[in-house]
Amino acid sequence: MNTPTRASKRQTSTLAMLGRNVRELSVLPGLLLILAIGAFVSSAFLTVPNLMLILRQSAELGIVVVGLTFILLTSKLDISLESTVGLAPMVAAWLMLSPALGGLGTELGPVAGIAITLAVGALIGLVNGVLVVKIGLDSFIVSLAMLILLRGLTLGISQGRTLASLPDAYTYLGTAEWLYVPAAVWLMAILAIGGGLVLKYHRWGRALYAIGGNIDAARAAGIRVDRVLILAFVIASMLAAFAGMLLAGRLYSVTAAMGQNLIFSALASAVIGGVQLTGGRGRMFGAIMGVLLLGTLTNVLTLAGVATFWINAFYGAVILLALLIGRVASGQPSARV
Repeated sequence: MNTPTRASKRQTSTLAMLGRNVRELSVLPGLLLILAIGAFVSSAFLTVPNLMLILRQSAELGIVVVGLTFILLTSKLDISLESTVGLAPMVAAWLMLSPALGGLGTELGPVAGIAITLAVGALIGLVNGVLVVKIGLDSFIVSLAMLILLRGLTLGISQGRTLASLPDAYTYLGTAEWLYVPAAVWLMAILAIGGGLVLKYHRWGRALYAIGGNIDAARAAGIRVDRVLILAFVIASMLAAFAGMLLAGRLYSVTAAMGQNLIFSALASAVIGGVQLTGGRGRMFGAIMGVLLLGTLTNVLTLAGVATFWINAFYGAVILLALLIGRVASGQPSARV
């Protein structure tokens, strides 16, 4: 009597695991399909320079998605990350450049500029975390207000201008190549792998899942929920600031609109990769695969001559398809109004 019961439980557990991961796994055939379409659309698609271009243009987004995934796993949200991408390097550039180049005139060195970039990101994340965790405000409303505030600060500091002539040491990581591969791509890979290992093996990463699954149970289990959540906001904002620095290096400048609408691509990548907005489910591998899928899709559509404003429509369709696959795979009943 016990043997069939145990076998049934093992079978149920296996099916549940496949159901949880099917949306993440479905990204792979989707990516392969887009690669096949790209090869048909343009003979230049599968060339090494074009594939490197896809990876290079996906690097900053991938780094933002690493941080965003940490937050989404707790069932929280931070849409202000896109404004952090713009503000953090803008503040650094403003403090590094002379008045003739649009700076404040302090003319700090590039090392100080890098430190300021990361510090601005950490401060923004700390403020968001405290407002959400300690004061109890809704994370979406807080991050929406912060997105608008930070964008206004970026425009005010720059006066709507582009700050260029950044020090070479500041732009190095955004322009360098290591072993014929852009340094930004290596950095994205390192951060993604590191983030995935943290989620799987470190107690802080496991705590993110626990909080997203049931915050009251996480508290009862002795998890320091407030500290874990605030740290997630800080790390995500620092990664967004770092991504902004890489983007500034790639562009050799900081623009007033830098990072604008990036959060939509970041959320799309995470959702496509199987990270649930309700928290508790998702892996870093799936989120990064979502980044690569969107980057490849954008490249294919561009090579096909599709107008830029239609690309967002394709993004929306892909997200809806991912949600439908996830709902069918989970076996959850449809929501009733």
